Amino acid sequence: MPRRTLFALLIYTLLIQGGTCLAQSFEDVVSEVIRQKVGDSPDITELKVNGCQVSSLSVLPELYKHRLYRPIWVSEESIGQLVHAIEDTYLEGLNPEDYHLSDIGRLQKSIREKPLSDPKIAADLDILLTDAFIRLTYHSFCGKEDPLTYHPQWNLAVKIDDTDPVAFIEKEVAASSVAQAISGVKIHHPYYEGLKKALAEYRSIRDGGSWEAVPEGLSLKKGTIDPRVALLRKRLSVTGDLSDSSMDPMTFDGVLEQAVIRFQRRHGLKSDGVAGKGTLTAMNVTVDDRIDQIRVNLERARWMLHDLDKQFVLVDIAGYRVFFYKENKAVWSCKAQVGQPYRDTPVFRSSIIHVEFNPSWIVPPGIFRKDVLPAVMKDSKYLSQKDLSVIDDRGAIVDPNSINWSRYADMPFPYRLRQNPGENSALGRIKIFFPNEYLVYLHDTPSKALFEEEERTFSSGCIRVEKPMELAELLLDDPVRWGMEGVIQAVESGKNQKVSLPRPITVLLMYWTVEADEEGNVYFKKDPYNRDKPVLDGLGRDAGIRP
Repeated sequence: MPRRTLFALLIYTLLIQGGTCLAQSFEDVVSEVIRQKVGDSPDITELKVNGCQVSSLSVLPELYKHRLYRPIWVSEESIGQLVHAIEDTYLEGLNPEDYHLSDIGRLQKSIREKPLSDPKIAADLDILLTDAFIRLTYHSFCGKEDPLTYHPQWNLAVKIDDTDPVAFIEKEVAASSVAQAISGVKIHHPYYEGLKKALAEYRSIRDGGSWEAVPEGLSLKKGTIDPRVALLRKRLSVTGDLSDSSMDPMTFDGVLEQAVIRFQRRHGLKSDGVAGKGTLTAMNVTVDDRIDQIRVNLERARWMLHDLDKQFVLVDIAGYRVFFYKENKAVWSCKAQVGQPYRDTPVFRSSIIHVEFNPSWIVPPGIFRKDVLPAVMKDSKYLSQKDLSVIDDRGAIVDPNSINWSRYADMPFPYRLRQNPGENSALGRIKIFFPNEYLVYLHDTPSKALFEEEERTFSSGCIRVEKPMELAELLLDDPVRWGMEGVIQAVESGKNQKVSLPRPITVLLMYWTVEADEEGNVYFKKDPYNRDKPVLDGLGRDAGIRP
């Protein structure tokens, strides 16, 4: 038997009972119900259908008005594709109920059971399907939550092209290409796909019984014999860190030590093979919390992984690393130091335009007021100890002893503080410049010992790079003049020199606390700025379409 649409089922039944005129009359009644619900006013601010909040009011009323309020969803195939796409949002860390899944199902059931009972049911179903389609395509493209809510400095606004949304929706629904349309606006970046696989894996772990916590106590290490070692083995087996069994499960052997090291590396911990307090704390995070952490980062990926260049620099703030990407693959990385929690490194996008060798440093106003001014007022030798000079707006040096420093505790400072180039400069010997209002850069640092710390939140917002010369070589991309030998010569000359890049290179300062590699290993990071929970809370709220 050929497939019939839900709407065709209505028409077919009507034809049996009264002929074509009655069928046409029923469609007119449905259209009138839609018109009454959606309204003729362009200023409609709220609409509830079958108890559900309709959020696509910037598009939906105009769409129905353009169609003279005729139903849109008259193809069973299009409806099936949409319902399937809604169900699939679960795989991407979203909630299918945000797209009216249950209500759509109930209305479909009512139509199948009593197709002539109420044209209001057909109208409600059509409106909810339309709102679900608009919501889903929008959230897939831009994310459910507004990143500006969490990052006031956000400048990665996704550009929606000038496609007429009304024409787009009509075309895709009529052509039964709903699934293709939704897939076309989704993220298909390897990072995003890796997180989707990680989400499925950890949900599978949860459904299989999760993992049992390992009780706290003395550190467990190679040679230890303890009943807790058996629990440690079970815990590491669940997440695939331990695959080999042992003749004596309570003995901490070399195989278990390597499994602990694998776990530590996946969680940004010191890889010493000892299950101490920090390692056990990470192991005892619940699987539900890990699932939520993955969902949060899937949302962040929807915010940012659009229109990436073939090569770009990525600052992984929560992971304390800098990456150089080519063709969506990281070809180089090194450790980084980022902003302290109360001076967090901002999240934004810019373009690197030049590398500066032996830079001088102009103290930013925030650092001057919070750090330098109190230090100068406490110790008059502070400026000379830090090799800081006071200069006026013409660049002339001003005698610091001629300044009443206490006067500027509550007043704008009319001078600038400049630190001369050198190994002890706050910027080190290399600064990588990209325009931004936050005065944030990638740069060298004299505080190299801090790269050995696990948690590297030490700066005042800038990104300190462990291997700045290697990054400079990659950016300048000139093996003849600016190979490593040329970079070293420029640094050792002591001369200030700015070298423009052959072409600007995008730099992304991003904050994510989970990632997965090509082998399927999932890496969880700490949340140094406590940014995960607000995003998770937002994912739990109903959200519509942002302006």
